[in-house]
Amino acid sequence: MSQKQAFNPYLPSWEYIPDGEPYVFGNRVYVYGSHDQFNGHVFCMGDYMCWSAPVNDLSDWRCEGVIYERNADPLNADSHMCLYAPDVTQGPDGRYYLYYVLDKVSVVSVAVCDSPAGRYKFLGYVHYKDGTRLGDRPGDEPQFDPGVLTEGDKTYLYTGFCGYGDRSRHGAMCTVLESDMLTISEDPVFVVPGVCYQEGSGFEGHAFFEAPSIRKRGDTYYFVYSSTPMHELCYATSDRPTGGFRYGGVIVSNADLHIDTYKPADMPAAAGGNNHGSIIDILGQWYIFYHRQTNGHWYSRQACAEPIAFREDGSIIQAEITSCGLNGGPLRGEGTYPAYIACHLFGREPQLIVGKPGQPCITQDGKDGDKVDGHIAGIVDGTTIGFKYFDCRGVKGVRVQTRGYCKGAFEVRTAWDGETLGEIPVNYSNVWQESRCDAAIPDGVHAIYLVYRGSGPAGLRCFTLEV
Repeated sequence: MSQKQAFNPYLPSWEYIPDGEPYVFGNRVYVYGSHDQFNGHVFCMGDYMCWSAPVNDLSDWRCEGVIYERNADPLNADSHMCLYAPDVTQGPDGRYYLYYVLDKVSVVSVAVCDSPAGRYKFLGYVHYKDGTRLGDRPGDEPQFDPGVLTEGDKTYLYTGFCGYGDRSRHGAMCTVLESDMLTISEDPVFVVPGVCYQEGSGFEGHAFFEAPSIRKRGDTYYFVYSSTPMHELCYATSDRPTGGFRYGGVIVSNADLHIDTYKPADMPAAAGGNNHGSIIDILGQWYIFYHRQTNGHWYSRQACAEPIAFREDGSIIQAEITSCGLNGGPLRGEGTYPAYIACHLFGREPQLIVGKPGQPCITQDGKDGDKVDGHIAGIVDGTTIGFKYFDCRGVKGVRVQTRGYCKGAFEVRTAWDGETLGEIPVNYSNVWQESRCDAAIPDGVHAIYLVYRGSGPAGLRCFTLEV
């Protein structure tokens, strides 16, 4: 496979870290998230892991190992609950604080560590000055998906979950904590409305659902969140952390909805699902970190990222989902690439939300934890697989490795609905088998699409651009 390039997903294909919160500490980028399993049956079944990379080489990710075990919380000593999406902040004392919510309680837990990716130790629960835990006081709304930002001696804690039809939940909340990182100094206030309270707010159609995250750029606070359509990460801005947020727009959709540069805006290019992530400045370039669904269901999500650009007024241009997110530009237009970096994958009738039976999906052989590269399965007549982008120079042919009870051909294109530049015949095989065709891809930066015609289902392991 091609070396020293950054792909999406940016972690190994056998690792499932959704809900990524990226931070730069020192000269490394650290990503904190929950931990799904391959072929898991619920969300977030694993312990918290941390991965990091040098700020100057976003292709070189290192596993820091388990930083916090799910049974470390006194409420979960028997491990019957899952660790939902966490966040980390550096406190006024220089230590690192991990905030999280277990899946069957409505209070915020906190753990602490002396280093960004060491072993965190349980510290306590966010509480009022009388000792009552946030979420337990009469009138408190359930706590969920904490996001944190520390400025001086204050830490701003954002939480919330708002589903359709539940008027008991009003929106995303902000609670201010004292310098001990546990005690509430300012009671919760609502900063972005949930779906039941969106009318007249400016958030109509993109109300708060879950996944609050907070970042600051210049003098502006960016509140990043998952909206009620779920596949979107949206943002709102304010000049203060505790209110005044106005809807800004969509940063990324893991179905690539709303993007109209290469397809109709309302056409999904991948089967999306819930989303969670945030924005980060790495050496002057901002990125949006998010996740995608794999294995044809909700519970095996993988970490992705894309560069983003700001307009002069501070608004964010929606990012396309790509195969080359952290690469700093297109991938080299030569060599062999794994199929799991496909950013676009859909059948004859593209699906907005993952889970419909019979759809192609990114998956892997073996069981959870097996370090086996992923592949695409369930490829049938009309399946379209897209990879973006490649800097092509003198590409003369394309090879694929396939297996399965299939007989047909992959059409090679540079647009999902574009001209066919060559056809790669494939045939029945129980093992990975290579096929090729001549295909003169014009010089320049292009997407590569493989559209299958024939009987199936087929599997795709990788493809090669020949020069």
